[in-house]
Amino acid sequence: MHRILELYSGIGGMHCAWKESQLDGEVVLAVDINTVANEVYTHNFPETCLSNRNIQSFTSKEIEKLNVNTVLMSPPCQPFTRNGKYLDVNDPRTDSFTYLIQLLCELNNIEYILMENVKGFECSTVRNLFIDSLKACGFSYQEFLLCPTKVGVPNSRLRYYCIARRSVSEWHFKRKEDIITSLPCDYGLPNMLEEILQKEVPDKYLLNEKMLKRANVLDICYKHSRRSCCFTKSYTHYLDGTGSVYTNSNEDHVEKCYKVANTFDVGSEKFIELF
Repeated sequence: MHRILELYSGIGGMHCAWKESQLDGEVVLAVDINTVANEVYTHNFPETCLSNRNIQSFTSKEIEKLNVNTVLMSPPCQPFTRNGKYLDVNDPRTDSFTYLIQLLCELNNIEYILMENVKGFECSTVRNLFIDSLKACGFSYQEFLLCPTKVGVPNSRLRYYCIARRSVSEWHFKRKEDIITSLPCDYGLPNMLEEILQKEVPDKYLLNEKMLKRANVLDICYKHSRRSCCFTKSYTHYLDGTGSVYTNSNEDHVEKCYKVANTFDVGSEKFIELF
């Protein structure tokens, strides 16, 4: 049975994924310093012990006392994002993760690790430190760059994953020295959005006039769409490149609206009325 330490737990994405996997195990402790995320996590998983604490304050002895054998973690991605400054190991937001890397060989009870981050991490100094530590501590590992569309989810969100374990038993797939970019099984086409979205949506989620003024930059998805763009932290604050929007209208209707709207000044009252 997996006894799990969930680090950088956020709102509980890793916890949710673990439950979906139906693997045997429980999250013994979740850790995050973001108080807002912790409120959401507690709402999602009220039965799980959650610590609002800096990871660098944990000692190896404390972690051993938890009697955990599995670590799930999503360290801060900002130091490695393609649109950021890419400060890598020089970004202080990597400090807690590099601390864990240094601590890893002292954690003899840890048998399994799953780590997630953004594309860009795979060519970072921090990644090299992490992999070197895994090797030194006797872990075998495999790295991946995978998108949710590979497993039937209609959203483009390319991410780095690393799974590692101390077990000497055979893996259930052929490992490679290089990063794996496709799964051994085919999940077919992603679901259509209408198959997974709420049927009724409150009016508060409709686009307001301020957003409609920039309707020309919207990435619009429809009922039968099998894709959507990656959602970022700036979603709802900025429109261009922060994520898709959804409409119940069909594509022909939307196309006609745009055709007429663009005969008016962009952002004008008549332009907005058409949406």
